[in-house]
Amino acid sequence: MIRVKITRSASSGNIMSYRAEGHAAYEVPGKDIVCAGVSAVTIGTYNSIEALLGVHLKHRMYHGFLEVSVSEQLESKTFEQLQLLLESMVVTLQSIQQSYGEYLSIEETIKSR
Repeated sequence: MIRVKITRSASSGNIMSYRAEGHAAYEVPGKDIVCAGVSAVTIGTYNSIEALLGVHLKHRMYHGFLEVSVSEQLESKTFEQLQLLLESMVVTLQSIQQSYGEYLSIEETIKSR
C-alpha cells in the first residue's frame, strides 16, 4: 500500500509538507497504474512548483519514497500559488483513493509550529 501523509499548519491550515511511501502492489512493476498515478501526481506537483514558481523545496526522494517540505519564507503571492498547487495534488490523490482505496491511504495531520 502507498501511504501519503499531508501535514498542515495548525494556525493556517496550509500544507507544510507531504510524504508518499510504499508500493501499491496493484499490479506487477511496470504495469501498476496506482503506483504510476500517485508518483505522477506527487512528483509532478514538486516539479510544477519548481518550474512554474521557481521555488526549490527541501525534499528527499528515493525508490518508493518522496518527502517534500514547504518553507514559509516565501513572498505572499508565491506562497498562495504554491498552496493552490499542493491543494490540487490532494484533490487528485483523493480521486485516486476513491477508485483504488485498498492500495492508497491518505492521512492529514495538523502540526503546530
